[in-house]
Amino acid sequence: MNSTSQVNASEAARAAATASSRDAFVRIENVVKKFGDSTAVNNVSLNIAKNELFALLGSSGCGKSTLLRMLAGLETATSGKIYVDGEDLASLPPYRRPVNMMFQSYALFPHMSVETNVAFGLKQEGVPKNEIKERVADALNLVQMSRYAKRKPHQLSGGQQQRVALARSLVKRPKLLLLDEPMSALDKKIRQKTQLELVNIIEKVDVTCVMVTHDQEEAMTMANRLAVMSEGRIVQIGSPSEVYEFPNSRFSAEFIGSTNLFEGKVVEDEPDHIFVESEDLETRMYVSHGVTGPLGMPVGISVRPERVRVTREKPGTANNWARGVVTDVAYMGSYSLYHVRLPGGKVVVSNLSSSHLMNEGAPAWNDDVYVSWAPSSGVVLTA
Repeated sequence: MNSTSQVNASEAARAAATASSRDAFVRIENVVKKFGDSTAVNNVSLNIAKNELFALLGSSGCGKSTLLRMLAGLETATSGKIYVDGEDLASLPPYRRPVNMMFQSYALFPHMSVETNVAFGLKQEGVPKNEIKERVADALNLVQMSRYAKRKPHQLSGGQQQRVALARSLVKRPKLLLLDEPMSALDKKIRQKTQLELVNIIEKVDVTCVMVTHDQEEAMTMANRLAVMSEGRIVQIGSPSEVYEFPNSRFSAEFIGSTNLFEGKVVEDEPDHIFVESEDLETRMYVSHGVTGPLGMPVGISVRPERVRVTREKPGTANNWARGVVTDVAYMGSYSLYHVRLPGGKVVVSNLSSSHLMNEGAPAWNDDVYVSWAPSSGVVLTA
């Protein structure tokens, strides 16, 4: 597939998953947020479809939380527009927006019971008592916390507190639910279980969801689509698989998961393939898609660790392999993580499944090996 076809396929997939500007449920148009001389959000535009679970992913300080707070009304955009369900949010204070936010700390009232915490927002709005009772019961049932209705927050586990916070957010029936680092307070084992539970709960209610996280695994597990942010800008938008398999820049390739990044120069460019020479490898790299640019153009080739083979035998191909020495092996249960140092000093990382190692025989520390990968495993990066 040449570069133009690859881009067109990517754009088609994105168009199918994304609401048009006219029909988008959440529209963020050219939003800028400055704090003095510092720009936290830099000309961001984004469309989110109704009932979509969308993740803003990035490291600390990238602008994702500021963007979430502008949706909630806790920060005011310096310029640009934000619409939810066709309504301009600029003139609406936080309490009048069809938006509810679940905070990272959960922010439960320690002196109130679970059911009183969930009912608090409805009482503030003057909702009739009978309706409050019914809606609170429904919300607690949805998050499977009905049996804990009389308990105080300190009598609950972290996962249970999170469910209460979610019930409190959903009981007001917002059009847009905002999640700020929803799993950060949970340990890894509980987090993995809760991610799927939270997605199932959100899918049961008629709500669009935007979550902020720095955890790649969390975004990949939960979101329909995600935006990778850096320095106040959106670097890439797509489904988790699209962003992982087809990163559009070195930043995306290295931020989402891990990758082996080889730097080189294009020495042959055809519609269906390119050859790249790199000081990192003894052989040329062969990639089974083209690229738009002149010969000699510097590029990066991203190869994910699970696509790299490690063998004692020399590969039977002319390209995409190198000799090396195993410098580290980390046993991870279902797979082992191999670090192989090449003659020029570059370290290549490979994920080898335990079943493969049992069948082929596992290389050990200091073994001489070859690393190799298929032409379809490399992604050309020009940015």
